[in-house]
Amino acid sequence: MSKSKVSKEPKISKEGGKETRTAKASRVKEPTTMEELLALAKEKIRGLRRGEIVEGIVTDITPKSVFIDIGAKTDGVVLGKELERAKDYVGNLKRGDKVKAYVGSTENEKGQILLSLRQAAIDFAWEAYEQMLKSGEVTEVRGREMNKGGLIVDALYGLQGFVPGSQIGSGWQGKLEQLINKKFPVKVIEVNREQNRLVFSEKLISDAEKIEAVAKAIKKLQLDDVYEAVVTQVAPFGLFVKIQVDGETVEGLVHISEVSWQKVEDLNKMYQPDNQVKVKVISLDDGRVQFSIKQLLPDPWDELEVKYPIDSKLSGKVVRLTSFGALVEIEPGIEGLVHISKIPPEQTMNEGDQIDVYIESIDRKNRRISLGLVLSQKPIGYK
Repeated sequence: MSKSKVSKEPKISKEGGKETRTAKASRVKEPTTMEELLALAKEKIRGLRRGEIVEGIVTDITPKSVFIDIGAKTDGVVLGKELERAKDYVGNLKRGDKVKAYVGSTENEKGQILLSLRQAAIDFAWEAYEQMLKSGEVTEVRGREMNKGGLIVDALYGLQGFVPGSQIGSGWQGKLEQLINKKFPVKVIEVNREQNRLVFSEKLISDAEKIEAVAKAIKKLQLDDVYEAVVTQVAPFGLFVKIQVDGETVEGLVHISEVSWQKVEDLNKMYQPDNQVKVKVISLDDGRVQFSIKQLLPDPWDELEVKYPIDSKLSGKVVRLTSFGALVEIEPGIEGLVHISKIPPEQTMNEGDQIDVYIESIDRKNRRISLGLVLSQKPIGYK
C-alpha cells in the first residue's frame, strides 16, 4: 500500500477575509516570474550572513514584532530586546515604509530570520535631533551619571548626550545628583554626528523666564557703557563677571587680553571671586557680553613717544630670545625688539640680562618699538 503524501503547506486561516500574521509569516513566497525565480535562486546560493545589512519593506507591525520583507523566503522579524531597543523608532514606522536592518540570526528555532533595527533607529535619532536643533523643540532625556563638566544623559534610541554644568538651571545648581535616573525636559543646543557629540540645555527650559528677562536687559546695554562688576570666576583665559541692569544679573567675560596693558601670566595672582572691578562694555555679539578692564586704565603707549624720543638711551631687561632677535622690556608692559641683524655675533645675551639700548623707532599704531644696542664701537656689517 502506498503512503499518501502529506502536504507541507501551512494552513492559512482567514479573519475577515484577510490572511492572519501567523499564516503569512510561515508561508513560503512562491516566485511568479522568471525574475523572482532567479532572485530566489540567488538568495539560496549566497544565503544571509549574520551582521549583514539588508533593505526591506515593513509588512506588519504588532505589539511584539515587526515583520520586514527583505526578499528572502520568509519575512524577517524584529523581536524581544531588539524591538525594545528600537521601540521609539518603531513607533514612527508604518506598513510600506522602507528600512535598513541588520541580520541578527539567519534562522531561529521557529525558522524565522531575526533582524535588528538598532542602527536604523540611531540614524533616525540623529536626524530627529538635527531637526530639533533647528526648530527649538523640547525633548526629554534621563540623567545617567555626573562628571566634572556636567551630566551625561540617555537620549532617544540608545544615544547618549551631555548637559554641561553651565546649561543646568538655577533650581538644580548644587543638586545635580537628583537628576540621575530622572527624566527631565531639555532643548538641543549642539548636534555633531561625526564627533558623536550631542549637547542639551536644561536651563533653557527651567530658567526660560529669567533668560528672557536677561536678554531684554542685555538689549539695553550700549558699547562703551561702564559698570561696577563682581568677579564670579577666574579662568585661565579670563574673568567671568556680573553686573546689574534694571534689577537683572547680566554675566560676561573679560578676556585675559583685556585685563591689563601689561602681559598677564596668571590671573589667579591678580583676582579672586567676589572681587569688585570696574568694566567697560566692548562687545555685544550674539547676546554675549564682553567687557574690558584695561580700557578704563591709562594706556602707556599714549605718551610713549614723548617719554622716549628717538635715539634716547635707556636700560632694559631681555625677556625673550627668538630667531629674529631679542625682546627687551623697557618698562612694565612695554617691550621693544633688538633685531638679530643689530646684535654682534660675538655678543652673548641671555634672558634676564640688563642691557643698554636706544630707541630707533616707535610705531604707536601697531604697538612696535625698534631698539638698537648701545655699543662701545660700531661692529663691521652693522645696518
